[in-house]
Amino acid sequence: MKKRKVELVVISDTHLGTYGSHAKELFKYLNSISPDTLVLNGDIIDIWQFRKSYFPKSHLKVIQKIIGLASKGTKVYYITGNHDEMLRKFSDMDMGNFSLVDKLVLELDDKKAWIFHGDVFDASVNHAKWIAKLGGLGYDYLILSNRFVNWCLNKIGKEPYSFSKKIKASVKKAVKHISDFEETAAELAIESKYDYVICGHIHEPKMIEKINKNGSTLYLNSGDWVENLTALEYHKKKWKLMRYDKSYYNGIIDETDGEEALNHKLIASILFSK
Repeated sequence: MKKRKVELVVISDTHLGTYGSHAKELFKYLNSISPDTLVLNGDIIDIWQFRKSYFPKSHLKVIQKIIGLASKGTKVYYITGNHDEMLRKFSDMDMGNFSLVDKLVLELDDKKAWIFHGDVFDASVNHAKWIAKLGGLGYDYLILSNRFVNWCLNKIGKEPYSFSKKIKASVKKAVKHISDFEETAAELAIESKYDYVICGHIHEPKMIEKINKNGSTLYLNSGDWVENLTALEYHKKKWKLMRYDKSYYNGIIDETDGEEALNHKLIASILFSK
């Protein structure tokens, strides 16, 4: 299958190294595109919940694919998030086509895009980190149990059900947090004259114009690869919110596109080194 040419792709919250990560689906998506620029907008490797006992080959293949894209000319920006905040000590590092940063501003057809993960708005992360980590662990097992339930539902011909989406929709504080997050990001972007503001963090994919008395901006959230399986794509002056379609991507051949020189064992030894 011919790879789609895309100018810019933004993904976030893949949470590699956790049970909830849909690494196989993410690999198929990455294997279907040929981006000029790839932005990894935080929480890519979940260092908070990292387990040496759980980092399967499918997760390693995603990392291998990203390295392969960079080696073939794709500019890759890794923006740090809260689950991979340990990497912030190495921020502003450049290695060829790979850059590690905390935030990013890109020029897109004479417009400015402000990109950051979004955990800077989260008081629970900034002021009570151990509570946030505990919540993250519970969330991981919630997603794992949800997968088992959906496997059972699929066997009897029923539609999948999302525990976490139901909780988010029914808990007023969760709904308010998402709304406040979006409004805060948009207000700051408008104040700084950014045409686009792009976040991750809240696992809530969205693309919506925000307007106030000082101007307007396009708020975009790339969602995640745990619940929603979404990515943002920019091409020919247009944004698209892409959702993983199982029926389409089943046609993607599960290959590493010539990246066999990047040995899985080498990547694993780097990830799992003490």
